[in-house]
Order: sequence, then C-alpha cells, then structure tokens
Amino acid sequence: MARARSKLSAGTVILDSEGLSKWCLADQRVTAIVREAQNNDFRVAVSALTPIEAFDGRVTDDRLRWQLSRMRVEPVTEVVSVHALDLLRKSGLHGHKYAIDAVVAATALRSTRPVIILTSDEDDMSKLCGKAVRLVRV
Repeated sequence: MARARSKLSAGTVILDSEGLSKWCLADQRVTAIVREAQNNDFRVAVSALTPIEAFDGRVTDDRLRWQLSRMRVEPVTEVVSVHALDLLRKSGLHGHKYAIDAVVAATALRSTRPVIILTSDEDDMSKLCGKAVRLVRV
C-alpha cells in the first residue's frame, strides 16, 4: 500500500534552540513536525551552536545526545561564519546579540531546499533569511 503524500517533500528542517529544546522535551507539535519531516525524506538539522544555546537543565545529557544522534549537526565552518557576517551586515543586526541566530540562518540558507526553520523568533529570522526559507513558529 502506498504511503499518502505529505505536505512536505525532500528538503531540510532546521531547529533553532527553542525548536531543539521543545523536541527534547517531547513537545507534541514539534515532535509531529520532525516525525513528518523524517518520514518524508527531509533532513533534520541543527547548527553545532544550537545545542549550546538550547542547554536546559530539564533535559538530561543522555536525552540530548540521543536526539542529536537522530539529526545532522552542521559544523560552523569559515564559509558559514562569513555568510553569517554578511547576513548581520545586510540586516543591520549586531553580532553580540544575534551571532547564533545568524549562524543558524546561514546554515539554513546553505541547506537543501525547501528549507523550514522551527523557531520562536520569527522576526529576527525573517530579517536574516528573507523569504528564502519558511519559518514555523514553535
């Protein structure tokens, strides 16, 4: 029996720190989105900085490591760093406050499309990514 076609097609789902935190805490909505993405051949990914920003004492190290093992952890390379700097410059945002958001945005913009970012910060991500990615508020 053929699987019903989903609203999603092959691409990438990026979790920001809130998305990762909610996934680790088994938030029903975020879990459903991630599960649907994985079932439809979407890559699920985070920037290597995201687990650091998402650190929360409510989530055990084992749980975080297990969740991270189920996704791609994208490295922060020189290319990603330069792209993040360009995004900060173009958006007028300051690196001290928005550095990690800029790295997440640069990671998303370099990912296989279509790209969806699960984020609690639609305003800043919109400034950084423009219309190149779909933002889903979590």
